Amino acid sequence: MINTEIKPFSATAYKEGKFVDITEKDVLGKWAVFFFYPADFTFVCPTELGDLADHYADLQSRGVEVFSVSTDTHFTHKAWHDSSDTIGKINYFMVGDQTGNITNNFNVMREGQGLADRATFLIDPQGVIQAMEITAEGIGREAEDLMRKVKAAQYVAAHPGEVCPAKWKEGEATLTPSLDLVGKI
Repeated sequence: MINTEIKPFSATAYKEGKFVDITEKDVLGKWAVFFFYPADFTFVCPTELGDLADHYADLQSRGVEVFSVSTDTHFTHKAWHDSSDTIGKINYFMVGDQTGNITNNFNVMREGQGLADRATFLIDPQGVIQAMEITAEGIGREAEDLMRKVKAAQYVAAHPGEVCPAKWKEGEATLTPSLDLVGKI
């Protein structure tokens, strides 16, 4: 999936009190995070979505839009948003994928269950997947780690020829791969 373009899709999302229609064209031209989760009104999912909501302003300041996706409907997303304090603070897109089209496009549909895996994809402005993470059902993701990956991907995109080493943080030294560097790290 890395370095592949996202596939066409259309869906309805709940965002800031409204239902909005979206397609892959709404993703192009900006950085985007697709944040798949199994289902609304569950246990680990609201902790992750709430954590992501706490970092949404930081992501937006970096030109990143967030699309959370489950196979629930946009109506269910609204009901969850209206009934949960944690989910109520979400301002990013909550995409209804009841047909499973988007979830299947990203190859994260649980076979025979109709539910998405717990998966995150970072997409560049050209619609190309630059990073992905898939975890088991009981393992929640952390928005701080996603922020680090966003910063690294944006740095690498803006500085061709440089790479970010393990645990790289914004402002730290990067590497420039070359023959002279082989065996010296």
